Amino acid sequence: MALFVAGPLLGAGFGQVLSSLRETVKDVVRNARQFKRILKRLDSTLDLLAQAVEDIERSNQQRGRAVENTQGLIEEMTKGRELVRNSLQIPWWNLFLIVKYSSKLSKLEDDILRFCQVDLQLHGARTVLETREIVSGIRESMDSTRSMETTRVSCAVREPPGFTVGFDMPMKELKTLLLKEEVQLLLLTAPGGRGKTTLVQMLCQDDQIRGTYKENILFVNVSQTPNVKVIVQNLFDYKHFRPEFLIQSDEDAIEQLPQLLNHIGPNPILLILDDVWLGSESLPEKFKFNIPKYKILVTSRTAFPRFEFTHHLDVLNDLDAMNLFCHSASLQDGSSYIPAEEDIKKIVRGCGGFPLVLKVIGSSLRRQKEEVWRSRLMKWSDGRSIVSSDAELLACLQKSLEFQYDKDNIEDCFMDLGSFPEDQRISVAALIDMWVELYELDEDGIHAIANLQELTTRNLASLVMARKDASEVNSYYNDDFVTQHDILRELAMHQSSQESEEQRPRLIMNISGNNLPKWWMEQKQLLINARLLSISTDESFLCSWCNIQAPNVEVLVLNFQTKKYTLPKFVEKMDELKVLIVTNYGFFHTEISNFQLLGSLPKLKRIRLDKVSISPLCKTLVPLKSLKKISLFMCNIGMAFENCTIQLSNALPNLIEIRIDYCNDLVELPVGLCDIVLLKKLSITNCHKLSALPKGIGKLVNLEVLRFRSCTDLSELPDSIKSLHKLSILDISDCLSISKLPKSIGELYNLKVLNMKGCLRLRNPLPESIINLGQLKLVVCDEERAKLWEPIKEFLIELKVEVAEKDINLNWLPK
Repeated sequence: MALFVAGPLLGAGFGQVLSSLRETVKDVVRNARQFKRILKRLDSTLDLLAQAVEDIERSNQQRGRAVENTQGLIEEMTKGRELVRNSLQIPWWNLFLIVKYSSKLSKLEDDILRFCQVDLQLHGARTVLETREIVSGIRESMDSTRSMETTRVSCAVREPPGFTVGFDMPMKELKTLLLKEEVQLLLLTAPGGRGKTTLVQMLCQDDQIRGTYKENILFVNVSQTPNVKVIVQNLFDYKHFRPEFLIQSDEDAIEQLPQLLNHIGPNPILLILDDVWLGSESLPEKFKFNIPKYKILVTSRTAFPRFEFTHHLDVLNDLDAMNLFCHSASLQDGSSYIPAEEDIKKIVRGCGGFPLVLKVIGSSLRRQKEEVWRSRLMKWSDGRSIVSSDAELLACLQKSLEFQYDKDNIEDCFMDLGSFPEDQRISVAALIDMWVELYELDEDGIHAIANLQELTTRNLASLVMARKDASEVNSYYNDDFVTQHDILRELAMHQSSQESEEQRPRLIMNISGNNLPKWWMEQKQLLINARLLSISTDESFLCSWCNIQAPNVEVLVLNFQTKKYTLPKFVEKMDELKVLIVTNYGFFHTEISNFQLLGSLPKLKRIRLDKVSISPLCKTLVPLKSLKKISLFMCNIGMAFENCTIQLSNALPNLIEIRIDYCNDLVELPVGLCDIVLLKKLSITNCHKLSALPKGIGKLVNLEVLRFRSCTDLSELPDSIKSLHKLSILDISDCLSISKLPKSIGELYNLKVLNMKGCLRLRNPLPESIINLGQLKLVVCDEERAKLWEPIKEFLIELKVEVAEKDINLNWLPK
């Protein structure tokens, strides 16, 4: 964006000072070491403010208005320029100055944002709606940038379940103990499935706790194989703060954590370490520091004697257990068979007062016939509790897994969830890729979502779906994910392990360190019959792969945490492989080697790469003749197309879908992509540096879906898109820089859906050719863009213009 000089309407010198500050920030951010992230954010904020000022100048000249009282902001920006310059000189080892300058830079950004929200509106420069659009644009730009960094892990506390019983007294007791001055480390203990995490979630909703700790409640899933380095890196990232130096070991992590804690103080801090396993009881003590008003709350299935302050969470009493079961079984709505009260009590007593068991078993009986209830009653004929250990808990839950007439493979879908690591979000898009090939579900994911909703209804998993516009229903699941209680994940894996390793249809391997399974090591060449193979390794895995023969594997899931990863040699002999899902759960991007092995796979249709760095394609790309879909999520792909001389159309002759999400270094698409003429779907979302599209994109004549959602630097659509006569969905939502539609857009004769929500710069009248879009049925936009469509609706009588909901909430502003 070109620098400009604003006129007198915004006050003498305002434009010059803003331009000077922007120029300084852009110059310093190239060489910044300590403050690169906040300076990049400030750079984006200033760019959006500059565009807003240009619009204000035009508007106010027409209205004859002036904005007064900008002198205070001028002074702040003048000081800010010196602040930015001086930040370049701060030594990495001076913690005091790093914290001080970070605070000042945040305040500068705060002042600019509040100017947008308050002063512009207060002095009549813009209408309320226009002012909100400016702030919303800045917020969405910042939020989308932050979402790329926190998509994988968030240290925020999730909302508790909507219906809970029996937690009022435990919460009072836990809160009283936590708030005692002498308590710095507190253990909350109970068997798995008792509700420890739910109690913590409710505690964090308490007014007194929220008032005490405010934004400084940090929630960490520890899980069975904790990685201290990744935990600390995620905490730094969640608070948008850089460590002094690169964290390369657990010792580095613990050494630098006080830097973060001092930075987010002096307000009280509560660190929650959820699900600490036996064998990791020393981990919470590593997080102890002599910092005022800093406390740690630990949850664990084990009552560790070494902790001085411990709260034991008891099982539910009979009344609460009965209420939870009846609610889960929907007995209160009268739509199902209701057995005798004594029979219900037998089942409830058999659940042992465990909320998880009550919910799962109750949900499995919801709206079931009398015969099903009687069958279940026979299993608890004596009415005694059978839950006294994790093994018995799994056995109890197993009795609820009766998927009658399971023509939709719901039980298989449940067990497939065990293919992904503990305490991690599972991408719905990845599951759809798996299930389309394994169970022949529809490509659009409708049946997959229905199965996930059924598992959610039965409390076997939790489907979390982002709010969708009408144009996205049944088509866009990139932001949706599934979570699962670790006990239920164990149950899924338990169900998958009923046969010997060689005979299982689903083989799930979790390798800790270099400890390969004994059964694998005992055989020089292992033949397995699985259709789905999942292998998870941690950061310390260094072993060379053993030889596996897996001729029937159709889906291969590889989960890892290392910076470098080598595809197993045995992959090249998986002749039936259709889906490859490669997911890096580490903090940094991963370089993958041995990619050329994929060239030998005759049936490979789908590849999903998650958080990996893709090497130049001229070195790694091999012909993938059967590949139909490739998905790249949070990948580094900027180097992939450098000096690429490979004909993509020859290497990927049958590719019909490309999805690229949250790839922040993607600046431009390769010209050769336009030669993949069979392509039907091209979806590029949240790639904020993508600024231009190939002029030849019109050669993709079979394209049906074209999506550039939240590509904030994309300024225009090439005129050649007029040749996309099969295009039915065009999504440019939240493309903040697009200011006009192509003049020839009316030649998209089959366009049915246009999503232009959040295109804040698109204010000019729509092209005249747009009245030729006879098939257009739905346009999603905001209120101002909806006005542009009013005259068009006279020509397109079946057109529905939907004004997207906008959440105007300024709580995101820096404090």
